[in-house]
Amino acid sequence: MDDSASQWIVEQLDIRPSDTIVEIGPGLGALTKHMVGRPRKLILIERDKKFADYLREHYAGHGWKLEVINADAAKFDVRPLFKEGKVKLIGNLPYSAATPILENFMDPPSPIDMAVVMIQKEVAERICAEPRTKQYGVLSTIIQRRWNPLLLKTVGPALFYPRPEVDSTIIKLEQRDKNAWPQHSPETFREVVKKGFAQRRKQLHNNLSVTGEKWEEIAEKLHLETSARAEELTVRQWVSLANQFDKHPAKDLGPSNDELLDVVDEHDLFLERVRRSDIHKRKLLHRAVHVFLFNKDGEIYLQKRSHHKDTHGEKWDSSASGHLDSGEKYADAAVRELKEELFVRPRKSLERIAKLKAGPETDNEFIELYRCDFSGKIRTHSSEIDCGGFFPLEDVADWVDDRPGDFATGFVTCFRHFIIKGFSAK
Repeated sequence: MDDSASQWIVEQLDIRPSDTIVEIGPGLGALTKHMVGRPRKLILIERDKKFADYLREHYAGHGWKLEVINADAAKFDVRPLFKEGKVKLIGNLPYSAATPILENFMDPPSPIDMAVVMIQKEVAERICAEPRTKQYGVLSTIIQRRWNPLLLKTVGPALFYPRPEVDSTIIKLEQRDKNAWPQHSPETFREVVKKGFAQRRKQLHNNLSVTGEKWEEIAEKLHLETSARAEELTVRQWVSLANQFDKHPAKDLGPSNDELLDVVDEHDLFLERVRRSDIHKRKLLHRAVHVFLFNKDGEIYLQKRSHHKDTHGEKWDSSASGHLDSGEKYADAAVRELKEELFVRPRKSLERIAKLKAGPETDNEFIELYRCDFSGKIRTHSSEIDCGGFFPLEDVADWVDDRPGDFATGFVTCFRHFIIKGFSAK
C-alpha cells in the first residue's frame, strides 16, 4: 500500500498513549510502522504464518507492547481483549472475509470502542447505506443499531501491489449514542430485521406474516404506508417495529426508584419498608440475589448493565441480579430475576452457593448467590441490560484482577467468593 495512504489511515484512528490497538491483517506492516511506539499496546492478528513470523522478528525489540498472533481474525476469540479496556480496531480487511471479521469483532458484546478499516467498496456502501437505496439491508440495519458508520475515502487499485480488481473504501465506526433508540430487545430486533428483509420485493407485512387491522394499527404507529417494504424503514422504525413483537417481561417493568423494599438489621431481620431510592441514599441494609448462569462449556454469562440503571450503570455484573421484593424469599427472587432480565426459565431448582453479609463490598446488601446451568436462548432488554455474553472463568478472573472498576461491586464480591471457595463451573 502507498505509504502516504497508510499514514493517513492510521491518523484517522486518533491514537492515544493509553490505547490498546488491534490491527487485522498487517501483512508486511504497511500500517503497523506508523503505529509502533504510540499506543499502550499493539496487537497484530495475522493469518499468514510467514508474515506473522516476519513481524515477530522485525519488531522483536518492542517486548510486551507489541504482540503478534498467528490466527484467523474471523475466528479469533475476542473475549480476552475486554481486560485491555477500550480497544481500537484497524486493518485492511481481506475482501472475502470482511463481513465475518466485522461481525466477530463488532457484534455485541464487543471490546471495540472505535474502528477504522479498509474494505471492498460494495461492502462499505452496504454498511453505510441509507433507507430507500438498493444497498440498504440487513447488514446496514444491524450494524447501524450500535455503530455510527462513516465513509472516509475510496481509493483505486493503483495504490496496492498486487493490484486488486475493485476499489476499496475506508470507513470509520464509532459507538452510537445509547439514547438514539427506544428501549428494546436486541435479539427480537435482529430476528424481525432478518425476517423483514427475507424477500425484498415483498411488502413488509407479508414477510412478517401480519395483515389486516393489526398491520394497519402497527403501520399507523410507525408512520408507515401499509404497502411499505423493508428498505423504506429507518433504523429507529425497525427498533419500534421490533417492539410490536416483543414479549420480553422487562418491557413492562415500571420505574423502580419508588418501589418499597425491606430494610433489615445486621442479622437480616426485617425492620421496615422504605423506598428503593431512599435505601441507596441512606445506605440502609437490604436484600438481593445474584445468579451465575453457566453454559455446557462451563462459561459464565456476564451482563453489561444498562446506562438507564440507577446504580452501576454500564458496569459488568452477574448473569442476573436484583433486590428482593418486600416479603419475597431469596430463592423466589432468583428465579424471578432470571426471567425478568434474561427471559430464562430454569428447568430445575437453582443451586444455592452462599450467603454474603451486607457491607460496603456488597453495596449494603445481604446477598444469596445461586448458580444455574442453561442451554437455551437468552433474551435481553435495553431497559435492564446493554449486552451480554458467556466468558471462560479464567478470562473473567484475569479481567476482575486487572480492571475491577469495570464491574459492579456486588459481582466482584460474589465472583471472588465463588473462586476462592473453589466452586466448580460444571
